[in-house]
Amino acid sequence: MKTQKFLRWCLPAGFLLAVAALALAVWSYGYRQALDSLAERSAADLALASDRVSTQLQVYQELAVLTAEHPALADLAAPEAQAGAADLLRSVADKTAALDVFFAAADGNVLAAADGVTGASVAQQDYFIRAMQGALGTGHGVLQPDGKRAYFYAAPAFAPDGRVRGALVVVADVEDVEQTWRGSLPAVFFTDESGEVFIANRSELLFWQRGAEGQSPSVTGREFYAGHEIWTLQGSPYLPARALHLSVGLPVIGMTGEILVEVAPARRIAVLQAAALAAVCLALGAMLFIVMERRRTLAEANAVLESRVEARTRALSAANLQLRREVREREEAEAALKRAQEELVQAGKLSALGQMSAGISHELNQPLMAIQQYAENGAAFLERGKAARTGENLGRISDMAVRMARIIKNLRAFARNESEPMGQVDLVQVISAAAELTAPRLKAEQVDLRWQPGDYPAPVYAWGGEVRLTQVFVNLINNAADAMQGQVEKVISISVVTGPRLQVRVQDSGPGIKEPEKMFEPFYSTKVVGSSEGMGLGLSISYGLVQSFGGNIRGTNTGGGAVFTVELEPWSDAGQKDDAA
Repeated sequence: MKTQKFLRWCLPAGFLLAVAALALAVWSYGYRQALDSLAERSAADLALASDRVSTQLQVYQELAVLTAEHPALADLAAPEAQAGAADLLRSVADKTAALDVFFAAADGNVLAAADGVTGASVAQQDYFIRAMQGALGTGHGVLQPDGKRAYFYAAPAFAPDGRVRGALVVVADVEDVEQTWRGSLPAVFFTDESGEVFIANRSELLFWQRGAEGQSPSVTGREFYAGHEIWTLQGSPYLPARALHLSVGLPVIGMTGEILVEVAPARRIAVLQAAALAAVCLALGAMLFIVMERRRTLAEANAVLESRVEARTRALSAANLQLRREVREREEAEAALKRAQEELVQAGKLSALGQMSAGISHELNQPLMAIQQYAENGAAFLERGKAARTGENLGRISDMAVRMARIIKNLRAFARNESEPMGQVDLVQVISAAAELTAPRLKAEQVDLRWQPGDYPAPVYAWGGEVRLTQVFVNLINNAADAMQGQVEKVISISVVTGPRLQVRVQDSGPGIKEPEKMFEPFYSTKVVGSSEGMGLGLSISYGLVQSFGGNIRGTNTGGGAVFTVELEPWSDAGQKDDAA
């Protein structure tokens, strides 16, 4: 009796532990995917801001180069020539919004200037020294006494004999450059070689230097998760407490662009996914526990009743005893059959629900993140009274909802062995889309993807569905990347072979397939139990999708890795007509 009670409570406890482990794995996976999407979007924002700053400063660079050879600056020995040159430079500065434009002789003395913000001599300035060497000089600094931040471009002016006779210097107002993008993006800033912030869209970040004592904000912690650097910040209400940090070198202006993006939305998405899965599992577990308890109570009552009946019918004849034994055996057989059928139906429901939950968590993560971002942008534009931009974001949210509905439709079709109408699909375009989707992860894990769409100048059309076929190649690429973790050399090669049946070969340099006969079974995985790398559904889902297109997929070992071959039917006008009929 004690053993039965122990088992009664041990099984629910084990089930709860399993649900907790599964929820943790889903959270980790969802958080990593959300960070990948956030990093991709943030990298685009950082590139946009960097291009904007570089482009605006380049205007002053071109101004310096073009003005250096102006005839009015050819001979400034006479005071009258210097006064005329000053008028010219003042006109140029007024028209271009430059802080100052001046011409300095080879000894560094300023001969003519629009405003004279740098003083009478620039002989010791690095940008002037560089210009005297015959190259374009650049530099930055803070002007005194007004404290304005300036960026300098010094273009050399050459004498007829080829010697450098002086330099034309354009002083750009950095604050004027910032005005066009301040507050329009997450926290973006540009640091010089010493690590000090010189340009930023947040005023509290100006002249902030990472690691300096007594500065606010301060970086209290740095961690790396799934290849992403996450900072913990304190001391500023306008910066996120935990932020994704990205950086990019800008040698054109001699600075490094950096961006800080809030990671709390990514954590919330991961928590919601894990909570939803845990809730479904707990609900199913509770129902199963109630059914088992009811069956146990009925079994105990039946046992008591049978013992009483047996005591009262012991005096019956041997014939009646034999008949009762046969009746009881038949009833037990029928009861066993009924229980087996119920358990089989329940197992089928659990398996289908498990596949659907895994598919939803795998496929809906990016649209959910996009909907959230567009909703936040729409709210911000609505507060600013920009109805048109708000409408654009609402339209994008609608598009994401349509995309999610299409994904759910595809998942339901896969689960019920249905398929959307097939049509003409450009195989090269589909593989390129899959390569783009997996590019951030492959770059983070230093995986070399060898795919050359330029080798196929003409489209390679196949029968299939574009969205589901893209999912097949995304699964194969991710599966190959998982197999090569821990290796020094990581190479994935993709090639297309045309013929009576199209073949796409995805080959990796990993350890190969451990059990080829099981690789397409659902929930089969060679990863450590409880890890967040996957649930063993990728190859199984890919196998079902390729089968629905009338194709085939197989995997073999090559001795230096594994190769998966996807066979598809080529598209043709005749085949299209036959399918329509």
